Amino acid sequence: MERVMIIGCGGAGKSTLARKLGEKTGLPVVHLDQLWWAPGNWQHIEKSEFDERLAAEMAKPRWILDGNFNRTVEARLEACDTVIYLDYPRLVCLKNWLGRVIQNWGRARADMTEGCSEWFDPDMAKWIWNFNKQNRARYYELLRGATDKQVVILKSRRQTERFLDTL
Repeated sequence: MERVMIIGCGGAGKSTLARKLGEKTGLPVVHLDQLWWAPGNWQHIEKSEFDERLAAEMAKPRWILDGNFNRTVEARLEACDTVIYLDYPRLVCLKNWLGRVIQNWGRARADMTEGCSEWFDPDMAKWIWNFNKQNRARYYELLRGATDKQVVILKSRRQTERFLDTL
Protein backbone atom coordinates (compact mmCIF):
# COMPACT_ATOMS: atom_id res chain seq x y z
CA MET A 1 0.00 0.00 0.00
CA GLU A 2 2.02 2.93 -1.36
CA ARG A 3 -0.47 4.83 -3.53
CA VAL A 4 -3.93 4.97 -2.02
CA MET A 5 -7.06 6.54 -3.47
CA ILE A 6 -10.01 7.21 -1.13
CA ILE A 7 -13.42 7.88 -2.67
CA GLY A 8 -16.97 8.10 -1.32
CA CYS A 9 -19.81 10.45 -0.62
CA GLY A 10 -19.26 13.79 1.05
CA GLY A 11 -19.61 13.34 4.80
CA ALA A 12 -18.50 9.71 4.70
CA GLY A 13 -15.20 10.55 6.35
CA LYS A 14 -12.71 10.38 3.48
CA SER A 15 -10.48 13.11 4.90
CA THR A 16 -10.58 11.65 8.40
CA LEU A 17 -9.70 8.21 7.06
CA ALA A 18 -6.90 9.72 4.95
CA ARG A 19 -5.43 11.45 7.99
CA LYS A 20 -5.62 8.33 10.17
CA LEU A 21 -4.24 6.14 7.40
CA GLY A 22 -1.42 8.62 6.84
CA GLU A 23 -0.57 8.53 10.55
CA LYS A 24 -0.47 4.72 10.55
CA THR A 25 1.45 4.26 7.31
CA GLY A 26 3.57 7.38 7.04
CA LEU A 27 2.15 8.04 3.57
CA PRO A 28 1.73 11.72 2.67
CA VAL A 29 -1.91 12.82 2.46
CA VAL A 30 -3.18 14.96 -0.40
CA HIS A 31 -6.68 16.43 -0.10
CA LEU A 32 -8.01 17.08 -3.59
CA ASP A 33 -10.13 19.92 -2.21
CA GLN A 34 -6.91 21.74 -1.37
CA LEU A 35 -5.71 21.31 -4.95
CA TRP A 36 -9.03 22.54 -6.40
CA TRP A 37 -10.00 25.52 -4.26
CA ALA A 38 -7.96 28.71 -4.39
CA PRO A 39 -7.37 30.54 -1.11
CA GLY A 40 -10.25 32.85 -0.38
CA ASN A 41 -13.97 32.37 -0.57
CA TRP A 42 -14.75 29.19 -2.49
CA GLN A 43 -13.22 30.18 -5.83
CA HIS A 44 -11.77 27.22 -7.68
CA ILE A 45 -8.77 27.24 -9.97
CA GLU A 46 -8.88 26.41 -13.68
CA LYS A 47 -9.32 22.72 -14.53
CA SER A 48 -6.00 22.71 -16.39
CA GLU A 49 -4.17 24.00 -13.30
CA PHE A 50 -5.91 21.41 -11.12
CA ASP A 51 -4.91 18.69 -13.59
CA GLU A 52 -1.28 19.85 -13.41
CA ARG A 53 -1.33 19.88 -9.61
CA LEU A 54 -2.92 16.43 -9.50
CA ALA A 55 -0.46 15.02 -12.04
CA ALA A 56 2.44 16.35 -9.96
CA GLU A 57 1.07 14.62 -6.85
CA MET A 58 0.38 11.36 -8.70
CA ALA A 59 3.93 11.34 -10.09
CA LYS A 60 5.26 11.00 -6.56
CA PRO A 61 6.10 7.47 -5.39
CA ARG A 62 3.86 7.42 -2.31
CA TRP A 63 0.58 9.13 -1.46
CA ILE A 64 -2.97 9.02 -0.20
CA LEU A 65 -5.35 10.95 -2.45
CA ASP A 66 -8.56 11.94 -0.67
CA GLY A 67 -11.54 13.01 -2.79
CA ASN A 68 -13.86 12.18 -5.64
CA PHE A 69 -13.53 14.67 -8.49
CA ASN A 70 -15.26 12.23 -10.85
CA ARG A 71 -13.56 13.65 -13.91
CA THR A 72 -10.24 12.29 -12.62
CA VAL A 73 -11.33 9.01 -11.02
CA GLU A 74 -10.08 6.78 -13.85
CA ALA A 75 -6.63 8.41 -13.97
CA ARG A 76 -6.24 8.12 -10.21
CA LEU A 77 -7.48 4.54 -10.25
CA GLU A 78 -4.89 3.69 -12.88
CA ALA A 79 -2.10 5.26 -10.80
CA CYS A 80 -2.99 3.81 -7.40
CA ASP A 81 -2.24 0.38 -5.98
CA THR A 82 -5.06 0.55 -3.40
CA VAL A 83 -8.51 2.08 -3.60
CA ILE A 84 -10.76 2.53 -0.60
CA TYR A 85 -14.42 3.24 -1.29
CA LEU A 86 -16.49 4.50 1.62
CA ASP A 87 -19.92 3.32 0.52
CA TYR A 88 -21.96 4.69 3.40
CA PRO A 89 -25.74 5.30 3.42
CA ARG A 90 -26.74 8.80 2.41
CA LEU A 91 -28.43 9.59 5.72
CA VAL A 92 -25.20 8.81 7.56
CA CYS A 93 -23.25 11.05 5.18
CA LEU A 94 -25.77 13.86 5.41
CA LYS A 95 -25.76 13.69 9.22
CA ASN A 96 -21.95 13.66 9.32
CA TRP A 97 -21.74 16.61 6.93
CA LEU A 98 -24.26 18.64 8.94
CA GLY A 99 -22.28 17.93 12.10
CA ARG A 100 -19.10 19.05 10.35
CA VAL A 101 -20.79 22.26 9.20
CA ILE A 102 -21.93 23.05 12.73
CA GLN A 103 -18.59 22.16 14.30
CA ASN A 104 -16.52 24.20 11.83
CA TRP A 105 -18.96 27.02 11.03
CA GLY A 106 -17.10 30.06 9.75
CA ARG A 107 -13.70 28.31 9.77
CA ALA A 108 -11.81 26.39 7.13
CA ARG A 109 -11.25 22.75 8.03
CA ALA A 110 -7.69 21.38 8.13
CA ASP A 111 -8.33 19.47 4.89
CA MET A 112 -9.66 22.54 3.08
CA THR A 113 -7.93 25.51 1.48
CA GLU A 114 -7.42 28.54 3.72
CA GLY A 115 -10.29 30.99 3.50
CA CYS A 116 -12.87 28.40 2.40
CA SER A 117 -14.94 28.56 5.56
CA GLU A 118 -17.53 25.95 6.41
CA TRP A 119 -21.13 26.98 5.81
CA PHE A 120 -24.46 25.36 5.00
CA ASP A 121 -24.61 24.91 1.24
CA PRO A 122 -27.98 23.57 0.02
CA ASP A 123 -26.33 22.37 -3.19
CA MET A 124 -23.90 20.26 -1.15
CA ALA A 125 -26.78 18.75 0.81
CA LYS A 126 -28.49 17.86 -2.49
CA TRP A 127 -25.23 16.42 -3.89
CA ILE A 128 -24.83 14.21 -0.80
CA TRP A 129 -28.47 13.11 -0.98
CA ASN A 130 -28.09 12.07 -4.63
CA PHE A 131 -24.49 10.81 -4.52
CA ASN A 132 -25.16 7.08 -4.28
CA LYS A 133 -27.87 7.17 -6.94
CA GLN A 134 -25.61 9.07 -9.32
CA ASN A 135 -22.23 7.44 -8.57
CA ARG A 136 -22.48 4.05 -6.85
CA ALA A 137 -23.06 1.92 -9.97
CA ARG A 138 -20.18 3.58 -11.83
CA TYR A 139 -17.82 3.21 -8.88
CA TYR A 140 -18.63 -0.49 -8.50
CA GLU A 141 -18.14 -1.02 -12.23
CA LEU A 142 -14.73 0.69 -12.09
CA LEU A 143 -13.74 -1.31 -9.02
CA ARG A 144 -14.79 -4.62 -10.62
CA GLY A 145 -12.38 -3.83 -13.44
CA ALA A 146 -9.53 -2.93 -11.08
CA THR A 147 -8.28 -6.50 -10.81
CA ASP A 148 -4.67 -5.41 -10.30
CA LYS A 149 -5.56 -3.19 -7.33
CA GLN A 150 -6.26 -3.84 -3.70
CA VAL A 151 -9.90 -2.81 -3.42
CA VAL A 152 -11.37 -2.10 0.00
CA ILE A 153 -15.08 -1.30 0.28
CA LEU A 154 -16.21 -0.08 3.67
CA LYS A 155 -19.90 0.37 4.44
CA SER A 156 -19.84 1.74 8.00
CA ARG A 157 -17.66 3.55 10.50
CA ARG A 158 -17.30 0.29 12.39
CA GLN A 159 -15.89 -1.45 9.30
CA THR A 160 -13.59 1.52 8.72
CA GLU A 161 -12.28 1.41 12.29
CA ARG A 162 -11.73 -2.37 12.02
CA PHE A 163 -9.85 -1.82 8.76
CA LEU A 164 -7.57 0.73 10.42
CA ASP A 165 -7.04 -1.61 13.38
CA THR A 166 -5.72 -4.33 11.04
CA LEU A 167 -2.92 -2.13 9.73
